[in-house]
Amino acid sequence: MRELVKMTGMVLRSTPSGDTDKRLVMLTRERGKIVVFARGARRPGNMLMAPSRPFSFGQFSMFEGRDAYNLQSAEISNYFDEIAADMEAACYGSYFLEFADYYTRENLDESAMLMLLYQSLRALLKPAISNRLIRRIFELKAMVINGEYTEHPPREVCDSTNYTWEFVIASPIEKLYTFTVSDQVMAEFQQCVEINKSRYIDRNFHSLEILKTLTEN
Repeated sequence: MRELVKMTGMVLRSTPSGDTDKRLVMLTRERGKIVVFARGARRPGNMLMAPSRPFSFGQFSMFEGRDAYNLQSAEISNYFDEIAADMEAACYGSYFLEFADYYTRENLDESAMLMLLYQSLRALLKPAISNRLIRRIFELKAMVINGEYTEHPPREVCDSTNYTWEFVIASPIEKLYTFTVSDQVMAEFQQCVEINKSRYIDRNFHSLEILKTLTEN
């Protein structure tokens, strides 16, 4: 008899599979990024319907198959419903999920990325810090976790921007979203993170295209 495995994680992607199932891509603390099938999750009233939504975070119980897992049940501690109800926040949140999906791998310790993702989504619910700043902090810290960054900003900046860069690199994840910056620092920090991204990431993100359209209108 197969052993039931319990993992803490978040649903990054959810797509239809067959007539009634869902195929999930999840980021877990224990086994990195995994593929999970939720049987019957598209049937109305099925107990796996809600936990199969993107952003769902909690403890998932599943059986391990040859190439994927089969979800049995879940105890969700946060659905992040408030994010889904806000169009702009939902675009930022979807981008964070997409970014994490791009960066993470199976059977690697992705606990830091999972924590960053969780804290970044929580930050989107705080009106005190702008979504633009949250995005750039998330991007830089994700690159730091993956070892793809420069110790100092990649261009000449003011002292405050330099401090912001170094603070994000050095700070523990739970302390990241505790500050705001001036418009000048935001502009410089944004440019520096974008330069860093262009050096290390060769991918266009669908969520960013939607976000760009949304913020330009």
